[in-house]
Amino acid sequence: MTETLEPRFRDLDLWPLRTALDALWEGQLAAVAALGPALPALASAAEAAAKRLREERARLCYAGAGSSARVAVADGSELPPTYGWPESRLHFLVAGGERALLRPVEGAEDDPEAARSEVHRLGLSGADVLVAVAASGGTPYTLAAAEEARRRGALVVGIANAEGSPLLRAAHHPVFLPTGPEVPAGSTRMKAGTAQKAALNLLSTAVMIRLGGVHDGMMVGMRPLNAKLRLRATGIVARIASCTEDRAARALEASGGSIKAAILIAGAGLSPEEADRRLSEAGGRLREALSPRRSGGP
Repeated sequence: MTETLEPRFRDLDLWPLRTALDALWEGQLAAVAALGPALPALASAAEAAAKRLREERARLCYAGAGSSARVAVADGSELPPTYGWPESRLHFLVAGGERALLRPVEGAEDDPEAARSEVHRLGLSGADVLVAVAASGGTPYTLAAAEEARRRGALVVGIANAEGSPLLRAAHHPVFLPTGPEVPAGSTRMKAGTAQKAALNLLSTAVMIRLGGVHDGMMVGMRPLNAKLRLRATGIVARIASCTEDRAARALEASGGSIKAAILIAGAGLSPEEADRRLSEAGGRLREALSPRRSGGP
């Protein structure tokens, strides 16, 4: 469907630009609306992925080519600073390698062997999760990565804009995004790409919520790497620990920048070592670490 030409837009290049932009904007709204029917599949995929990723060595991987690879990398690369997901447990399988993120690499998406080799090099296994993204659902590189990862036991989430496509059939958790024909025809960086990015946003955020990256609606796994984020982190600690911002700032410094540990230090009076131990016992989930049972209460 992404290659279909809508008769309504046959003379698009002759339209006034303001009118053309109206049509393109409508397409972007439709792309986000297309996620509605996919929400149950996204929820199921997120639950299954979080279950795997709770294991200490489990890795989250993304696979794609062209525009799909770029939106996948944009999503995954935000997880370490936003939720504290370890870089060592995050991998990207990109057709043509990292340079393809900036410049097209001829024929890279048509090379399934390169994908299989990368899955083998990473040693993907039953402990890992692969999120594979392709508008057509048939990109040889992406499809081969999904099939090989599944063969090796990894959990595969497939996101595609073509119903019944090979990628959706290869995935444990297929996510179909019904965005339909593109304007201009075949330009999957438009509706398909927007829907993919939104779906990835929802999927990864849901996974991080399940893994304890969010508490009381705030990003407690965030890394305060600059002045703005340090200010935000201080506010989070002060709010959850019900303390002053000065106390929160001191707790953050004592914790080495860990918001979760700082909350336990400022709110429960624990030492940094005790806070780290409590979080480790709770699997990194702050709500469980703060529970009365863990703090010695009834």
